Amino acid sequence: MRSCYGRGAPLRAAIYAACLSAFLFFGYDQGVFSGLLENENWLDQFNHPKDTTTGITVSSYCLGALFGCILNFFIGDILGRRRMIWLAMGLIIVGATLQTSAFTLVHLIIGRVITGLGTGIDSSTVPMYQSELSKKENRGRIVSWEIWFIGLGISLAYWIDYGFSHMAGSVAWRTPIAIQLVFAISVTIIVWGLPESPRWLAQRGREREAVEVLCAVHDLQPDDPYIVGEIEAIRAAIEIEHGSQKISSLFKSDILQTRRRVILAWFGLFMNQWSGINLVVYYMPTVLVTNVGMPAARAQLVAGFVQLMFIVGNTLPALALDRMGRKKTMIVGSGLLSGCMLCISVLLSFGKQKTSEASIAFFFLYMLVFGGSVNVVPWVWGPEILPLEARTRGTAISVSAHWMWNFCIVMITPVLINRIGWKTYLIFMILLALFVPFVYFCYPETSGLSLEEIDNIFLPADKQVKKLSFSAQGGVSRTFSGSVEDGKQDNVRMVEKV
Repeated sequence: MRSCYGRGAPLRAAIYAACLSAFLFFGYDQGVFSGLLENENWLDQFNHPKDTTTGITVSSYCLGALFGCILNFFIGDILGRRRMIWLAMGLIIVGATLQTSAFTLVHLIIGRVITGLGTGIDSSTVPMYQSELSKKENRGRIVSWEIWFIGLGISLAYWIDYGFSHMAGSVAWRTPIAIQLVFAISVTIIVWGLPESPRWLAQRGREREAVEVLCAVHDLQPDDPYIVGEIEAIRAAIEIEHGSQKISSLFKSDILQTRRRVILAWFGLFMNQWSGINLVVYYMPTVLVTNVGMPAARAQLVAGFVQLMFIVGNTLPALALDRMGRKKTMIVGSGLLSGCMLCISVLLSFGKQKTSEASIAFFFLYMLVFGGSVNVVPWVWGPEILPLEARTRGTAISVSAHWMWNFCIVMITPVLINRIGWKTYLIFMILLALFVPFVYFCYPETSGLSLEEIDNIFLPADKQVKKLSFSAQGGVSRTFSGSVEDGKQDNVRMVEKV
């Protein structure tokens, strides 16, 4: 087992540092272009592109990320989590270098596509890697911190853009783009000393190494009840899922309900994107200039403060998502976001300066609510709701929804803002309202369950995963889950003396 960081807390800290840095870059790269689109030197360099050309330039990154998910789908299980993260960072370094040195739109777009390719691999690997190295009691909270760092990255990008906007020449936009390299190089160095996912190792028949990784991460001995229970659960899950490795099995209604679980993971990030977030993340200064009528300099300053709400909102689930519950958080968040979009649309529809400026309050509220709900839950649901054999490919499919619809929304938003104005927000209002009943009726609650226990929500009672734990009296307790509804289990325990 490779580890340069010792055992226990130092090793977990290194894992967190790598995953959080990867998602800090993810957020930074999503936000950095927003503050550059109104920069005069950038506009002069690329001949003042039209709204359709701007949409193509910005969304090319999302298209690259979509292909990164597709690449991960085919080779992710072959290379493993660590090597896929390395590959992602290598592509990002190449792409960011090309963007920084761009003098034509073609040059810039190629750089954005390559950077996106790496980001697609990164975003469909890191949450899965983090989930597979976390305990069930805090998995949601830990993965939520990754999403918190997306918000931090977006806000950091806005303020760096704003700071450099006061400088003359191309340094005002080349430097913010070049800063991406710092994050990518940092992750590359940290990941070199990290262990592979224990679940990926066990899936490859390397169970001894899997035990070593679990022991090192949690600073326990191989005969500790937690380690024994985890390995037994992983072994049982692999046995049940044996034979589901084929690509076609992802779309079959088998004993694992794999098709349903892939669809749920995919639709989670569909909801994330069609909440309208990237209208705000990528184009907030443009929205404030075009729809609200602000001067460009003031718009960029206000947009920076709007993005800070993303972090504030995300702090609550980062601290307490496992207590808040995935399902309730998603339902409440979607309902409130729909209300925000309605208010923005109504206030902009009057076409008056004062009512248009009043809509800014609801952009602030929107980012606050989004950061605490729809921003977080789909990213947590994706890797945890999928069975082990389908986790790499299923997560790649899930994250592909993020980038597919990200590309679509980023591509059409400049046109929508310019052509239909306030009516744009009605589209997202209606979709967010529809998400509330969909989540209520279709999604299970997964808070507080291990990755193997989540199988019990979907498996028939007679095929559920067994899990070993040790009783205080020295016996072995085999847990069989009976009826399951919304993640709540009625457990029947049989104790056998060792």
